[in-house]
Amino acid sequence: MAHFKVEHLSISFGGIKAVNDVSFEVEHNKIFSIIGPNGSGKTTIFNMISGIYKPGAGEVLLEGENLVGLRPDTIARRGVARTFQNIQLFGNATVMDNLMLGRHIHMKTGILSGAFMWGRHSPSAKEEIRHRELIEHIVDFLDLQSLRDQFVSNLPYGKRKLVELGRALALEPKVLLLDEPSAGMNTEEKDDLRIWIKDIQEDYQVTILLIEHDMNMVMGISDRILAISQGVKIIEGTPQEVQKHPDVIAAYLGEED
Repeated sequence: MAHFKVEHLSISFGGIKAVNDVSFEVEHNKIFSIIGPNGSGKTTIFNMISGIYKPGAGEVLLEGENLVGLRPDTIARRGVARTFQNIQLFGNATVMDNLMLGRHIHMKTGILSGAFMWGRHSPSAKEEIRHRELIEHIVDFLDLQSLRDQFVSNLPYGKRKLVELGRALALEPKVLLLDEPSAGMNTEEKDDLRIWIKDIQEDYQVTILLIEHDMNMVMGISDRILAISQGVKIIEGTPQEVQKHPDVIAAYLGEED
């Protein structure tokens, strides 16, 4: 059984079909990219997967369980984490605080729990220690040590993107949705990001769904790619297959005379 599966997903806004009967499946620990022109329905698909929109039709299946109709926080608890096109971090909190907030759905006792009040051997203290160890691993992994006590609002854009990636990893996801992760990054930051994404695939054994405009990145790291246009599937296949498809060439490079 496929690890993650979308079946016949559709949604309309004001009578216009934004996504029309899109299906795909992703094996465990693969990188699956969705490409298409602006307004083609890519982020709308992510919004349906993560529970922000309820599809008009179709199913979103994680390990056989249908997520449609569940609240976003419930879907996150089931193992779907997400980054956004526009960074959604707490600017007036530190890097560590933002990463700990990514753990909140797994915390039974609340973030600022009784860990300090009840001593290091209480259940809440043990829980807090485990969460901190997991966060420390992410800090090391993403090389954020020197920034841990900095306020996020003071960080350069590329670093903020990394913190958001770290916060998504803090959820211990089974499926990681990356929505335009390289947007606003310079060439060097994009090159680093490609390495991070491959490292996440390797170290965290997580299934990654990627929306990305940078075709070099998409073609370089994806196991499979889905191309859509105006909410409809054009082709799904390997990077080589997708690259050669005439409709993909037309959508990206414009019709040749």
